[in-house]
Amino acid sequence: MLDTDLKQALRTHLEKIEQPVELVASLDDGAKSAELRELLREIAGLSPLLSLREDGDDARRPSFRIKRSGSDVEVAFAGIPLGHEFTSLVLALLQVGGYAPKVSPELAEQVRALDGDWKFETFMSLSCHSCPDTVQALNALSVLNPRIRHVAIDGALFPQEVEQRQVMAVPSVFLDGEPFDQGRMSVEQIVARLDSGSAQREARAIDARPVFDVLVVGGGPAGAAAAVYAARKGIRTGMLAERMGGQVADTMSIENLISVPYTEGPRLTAALEQHVQAYDVDVMRGQLAAELVPAAAAGEPITLRLQSGASLKARSVVLATGARWRNMNVPGEQEYRNKGVTYCPHCDGPLFKGKRVAVIGGGNSGVEAAIDLAGLVAHVTLLEFDDKLRADDVLQRKLRSLPNVSVITQAQTTEVVGDGARVQGLVYTDRASGASKRLELEGVFVQIGLLPNAEWLRGAVALSPRGEVEVDARGATSVPGVFAAGDVTTTPFKQIVIAMGEGAKAALSAFDHLIRLPAPSPAELEPAAEAA
Repeated sequence: MLDTDLKQALRTHLEKIEQPVELVASLDDGAKSAELRELLREIAGLSPLLSLREDGDDARRPSFRIKRSGSDVEVAFAGIPLGHEFTSLVLALLQVGGYAPKVSPELAEQVRALDGDWKFETFMSLSCHSCPDTVQALNALSVLNPRIRHVAIDGALFPQEVEQRQVMAVPSVFLDGEPFDQGRMSVEQIVARLDSGSAQREARAIDARPVFDVLVVGGGPAGAAAAVYAARKGIRTGMLAERMGGQVADTMSIENLISVPYTEGPRLTAALEQHVQAYDVDVMRGQLAAELVPAAAAGEPITLRLQSGASLKARSVVLATGARWRNMNVPGEQEYRNKGVTYCPHCDGPLFKGKRVAVIGGGNSGVEAAIDLAGLVAHVTLLEFDDKLRADDVLQRKLRSLPNVSVITQAQTTEVVGDGARVQGLVYTDRASGASKRLELEGVFVQIGLLPNAEWLRGAVALSPRGEVEVDARGATSVPGVFAAGDVTTTPFKQIVIAMGEGAKAALSAFDHLIRLPAPSPAELEPAAEAA
């Protein structure tokens, strides 16, 4: 099942296991159970510290638990964790076997101190590139604190349960049988939900930070490049990141990053994070900026206020907050978000197997989504507002060759309709005739471009009519000491390689700005006193 090269790589990883680990399988007579049995036997044969039992009593079959012998430490998978979840499987084997999860000592201690019993279930898809982060975060929690239980469930293998629980987007996390959250989550974000006092403690810790020389806001390619270039100058560098990678983390294949013929978003995200961590950068995760307050006078620090209530000060700032998927802004869109309305065909496509769906948008993203979905669903209808598709010709030719795809141009979506629990159809206006028409379907995939994450900056820095941060050739904004880079700016062509270059340029411009400022006072160089 595993090829020779993959087996050798896995054998090398498994050398890090320190304690005996049991693979406890729950199987039946089906083909998928046979497939899982083969996989687990191959894995068990790669390390003397691994053993396989086939006497599991879990109701979901095929499934298996990874259990540390003689302890309560375990994680579980219902399904066959290959595809994007193979990394989750490898990490689970290592961590249950004694290899410590990669979290800070402070966070690990916080997890161990959590007082309570929690049972998490994550519905995921093997084609979902967002799911592994959530699966791995919950697995790490269960290894650090055995009172936290977690099972990752491949929704494609348990469609009845998916239907019963009305799972229409992945990852979908349930806690003690009730919906907990949807989407990518980190250890920090989950702990903040479980530990009611953690947000306040984190806010106090952030308030105590000293004045940064450069504060980077955003953890995508532009933000990572800015942080690395700033830190290499030997100046005090901070990074505020809701999550590392930004849009890159949600990207499947990347083939235009020069010198890297092919990579995938999660892999590039991990590389960006590793590069930032190689330098002295104070990374504050899971934090969102709320307000930028310019310096009161030349040489005074800029203030950044966060949604948590905390504040940071910096002598210069690089804004790299990126962009997000644009909404249709029609009735029913928000009501049925994750109930049939979705923005990620790779993640959620398998949940619509055999169903009828629509893709909104005729650019490259929309056409690529329709092509991918056509291999899974019963029928795809692509709707484009313009009178022609805007995607590359090669994509359009592929799209039109598919027998289960229809294309409707001059279509203005006006409403998403449903029964209160899930999508049942879509209403659009034929712009050529003015007639209102309805499509009966179960899913709507929105692919109509990006919106800059800059609303919180309105009134503080100059924004373009499109809501982008206006920058000059040096990445400078309208506010002295504030620079910007990446998809949040007016820089044309939103590409990873351009964002990286713009991030580096913005950091160099910030450094050039700093060396022309008066030297900071000794008080600015010392950490603030801890709040009581």
